[in-house]
Amino acid sequence: MKRFRQKYYDYFSRIYDRFVAIHSTDRALRLRYFLADNTGLKKGGNVLDICTGTGSALIPLKEKVQAQGRVVGVDFSIGMLQAGKSKISDDDSIFLVLADVAYLPFKNEAFHAVTCSHAFYELKGETQDNCLQEIGRVLKPGSPFLMMEHDVPKNLFIRMLFYLRLLSMGPKKALEILRHERELLMRYFRSVEKISTPTGRSKIMICKGRI
Repeated sequence: MKRFRQKYYDYFSRIYDRFVAIHSTDRALRLRYFLADNTGLKKGGNVLDICTGTGSALIPLKEKVQAQGRVVGVDFSIGMLQAGKSKISDDDSIFLVLADVAYLPFKNEAFHAVTCSHAFYELKGETQDNCLQEIGRVLKPGSPFLMMEHDVPKNLFIRMLFYLRLLSMGPKKALEILRHERELLMRYFRSVEKISTPTGRSKIMICKGRI
């Protein structure tokens, strides 16, 4: 199943940016800049973007930490990372890593922030819980995890697609996300705050204080 999903995202990488831009009305990457603005990152910081996909959040994050910092994007799809490589050119402070987010290949307390943009709901079963544990492990004390996801759409057709996406995780996990998203995150973090994005189609869950 994992290999099938990797192949799926390898092919999906060819149209991924257009798909997300249409769904979130974010063709100018305003949401990624809004995400970066809420990280609290400063010059010289280290930041990890999990499920980075084609790396749309990497440049906005780099502008926060500047050349003195380090930006790492992790994904399990080589196709996504290859698409992302074209966006970062030869920037030697941005790194792309092929890895499973349930087993992050980084030291404890390595990052000043961890972000995830429109991808957390794609994680399946125990991978989601393992990922949250790993995020807490690699975050420095007091540093945030920011999860940006699509909010429940008002458009009936788009809402149906949204629910289908959640159901791909399995009925039990989908219901847990829909009804108890905050409670799920608070198993791993002491503070969870929800803010809306400028487009109104997405939300950011800001999680702090790993448990």
